[in-house]
Amino acid sequence: MKTLYTKFVALTACIMVVSSLIAFVLANGYYQQKLKPENDEKNMRIAQSIAEFTSLHPDISLDEYLENLSEIGYQFYIVEDNGNERFFGSAFRDTTISKQAIDDVLAGKPYHGIRDFPQQTFVTGFFANELSNTVGVKLSHDQHQYALFLRPDIKLLFNEMHGLFGVMFAAAILLSILFVFISTYYLVKPIRKLTRATHVIAEGKFDVPLDVTTKDEIGQLATSFSYMTAQLAKMEDVRREFISNVSHDIQSPLSSIKGYTNLLAKDTLTNEDKKVYIDVINSEIQRLSNLTQQLLQLTSIDQMQHLVKFEKVDFTALLHEMLHQHRWKIGQAGIMLRSQIEDIELEADAVMLGTIVDNLLTNATKYNRDGGSIEVIATNDGDKVRLEVKDSGIGMTDEQRQQIFKRFYRADDARTQTISGSGLGLSIVESMVQLHNGIITVDSTLHRGTMFTVLLPKKQAK
Repeated sequence: MKTLYTKFVALTACIMVVSSLIAFVLANGYYQQKLKPENDEKNMRIAQSIAEFTSLHPDISLDEYLENLSEIGYQFYIVEDNGNERFFGSAFRDTTISKQAIDDVLAGKPYHGIRDFPQQTFVTGFFANELSNTVGVKLSHDQHQYALFLRPDIKLLFNEMHGLFGVMFAAAILLSILFVFISTYYLVKPIRKLTRATHVIAEGKFDVPLDVTTKDEIGQLATSFSYMTAQLAKMEDVRREFISNVSHDIQSPLSSIKGYTNLLAKDTLTNEDKKVYIDVINSEIQRLSNLTQQLLQLTSIDQMQHLVKFEKVDFTALLHEMLHQHRWKIGQAGIMLRSQIEDIELEADAVMLGTIVDNLLTNATKYNRDGGSIEVIATNDGDKVRLEVKDSGIGMTDEQRQQIFKRFYRADDARTQTISGSGLGLSIVESMVQLHNGIITVDSTLHRGTMFTVLLPKKQAK
């Protein structure tokens, strides 16, 4: 997988190489189209001035004159009309030149070997130390005719190359800057998409498609961002559903309280009717109180990780106390209660442990059937404690069982719509079990009942 770092390094290296190659090509084109003809013309003027000078001064030594000129950076090849030839200055790597070229120069036709040299790369063309890469003019001296061929030697050419190298260097820098701007745009483009997506999410819109397909850190960030938005969308749906459920659960008892309060204001009521109405009002108030307590538990439970107070708890005594508290409610529902509890001690938060058992017993009672049963089994299981709460109630489908621990979840089922609740109890239970480093599982069969199993460590890791 390419990281953003390696991608940036590779991209920078590519930019440098590509810019240099393009600059090289551009400089070569500049040389071929402009510098080479100018260089040819300049050397032609020098050769012509030499020929003119020697023709006007027949008394000077031609060989000494050309030898002196060669010392300042020129190479010469001279051919007399009788066929004698001489070289001055640095040696040519290749001394091949056509006889036709020599004859043409002796006949007075200038030879433009530099201008007409084959178009190769500019280094080869400019520095090709070949006799054919020269300029040639006719030279007359002391009543003799000569063909003079001239070119600058390597040292002089290096001095003349400053301009060409400057063009090449400037082109490489400008192209690098241009490519950096372009590459940076495409590197930053996914980040801009993420930035725009965050603004969209800030407006409460979670359906934000991201077409970022890179495999680097930005691609990973985009994948995580998409996952986050999907989770936020789910949470928003859950929040709305929760508000709807809680609003319904609050409005229902309030409506009952208001209705029965109005009935109590009637003077015609008997004492027996008043007692019934007051009992209903107290029951609805208790519903509101339970809902408020669960909401407070849910609000604070995420902040309780570092506030859990572990101590030695007599789990046997705690279970007997909880069963005693629920026995009346279970008996009122016509449900038979059985228990099998071993002597158990463990390190736990006693308040949370009581909440776990209370919620499981409440659930087993609430979703049971008439004449059903509840069985509570608590056993020592090695270094763990196993608690099983089994009922013979309405049970659940596989889909409901997979959703049961989600916050605010309530089964959308006609069998459960008449049962009050906010869908918070089991979520609270699971969170508290996890705070104890335990696990909770559920096994349920539709119409046959449900069993919750809680495994808690006897000792908490320090």
